[in-house]
Amino acid sequence: MRNVRMDSATLLHGLGILKRFFLGKEINKGLIFRLFMYLVLIDVAFIYIKPIIYMVSTMIKDSANLLDPSVIWVPRSFYTGHLQEALRLLKYSQAFTISMTVSLSIAVLQVITCAIAGYAFARLEFPLKKTLFVCLIFTFVMPPQATILPSILLFKQLGWINTYLPLIIPAFFGHGLKGTLFVIIFRQFFGTLPKELEEASKIDGAGPFRIFFRVMLPISTSAIIVVFLFSFVWSWNDFYYPSMYMFASKEVPLSISLSQMAVSLSSEAEQSGPSIFAEPIKMAASFLIIMPVLIVYTFTQRWFVEGVERTGIVE
Repeated sequence: MRNVRMDSATLLHGLGILKRFFLGKEINKGLIFRLFMYLVLIDVAFIYIKPIIYMVSTMIKDSANLLDPSVIWVPRSFYTGHLQEALRLLKYSQAFTISMTVSLSIAVLQVITCAIAGYAFARLEFPLKKTLFVCLIFTFVMPPQATILPSILLFKQLGWINTYLPLIIPAFFGHGLKGTLFVIIFRQFFGTLPKELEEASKIDGAGPFRIFFRVMLPISTSAIIVVFLFSFVWSWNDFYYPSMYMFASKEVPLSISLSQMAVSLSSEAEQSGPSIFAEPIKMAASFLIIMPVLIVYTFTQRWFVEGVERTGIVE
């Protein structure tokens, strides 16, 4: 009888160990929950990675691999001709320089001006503060199509059409949807900082501008990184505004150059028939355009995630 009790206790103890191993003491610490989470994460990651894998796989296929139905993901040989053709059609060196110059200029200007505006809305008291913030929110919800025609007429009178000025100068004033969003991000960040920092600086005789540039701005690195990356990627991928302001320019950013290349390939297909090389060239061109953004995010993702958490965007 005693042996039977010992065997039962051992069995129950073993079942308890197995239960803790598979289910855990808490629901989110068991093996089954972890396997389920990894399965969900892998599925979600594959949804985003699959287009990039398909893009790279297609652009390195030669004619033999493209015509072989058994070759789907991994080609039998590596071919760089489509990349070279995409570089030529995109005028990549020139378009890359333009896109990088415009995107960096816009990002830097928006970081400076939106940080000042966000600090003012978060920490300073001035007349019509709430009214101006309501106007700021109104510009956030207004679609850009509603203001594009007056903007084109204004820039035409100033002689800025087919130049980079309509893209860069408005960024200095925090214009449009992007500027409003970045002001709100900085306002959220500066609103979470302790007031003791300002009070200590005021005791030392510092004014608002000195407090902002000497105290607040140096500790807002996370918000600066978030706004800079958002602005840079947004401007890099922007097609709408460059197509409106630079429709007759020969020196265009990569977003416009990609559109012109697609039109050129479509015209060739209408004249001489469809080509098996059209899709690989488009994939190569798309990869060349997103590659700089992927490189930037690869080196800044840690600070970007930290900045998103601290600025309250997740909330």
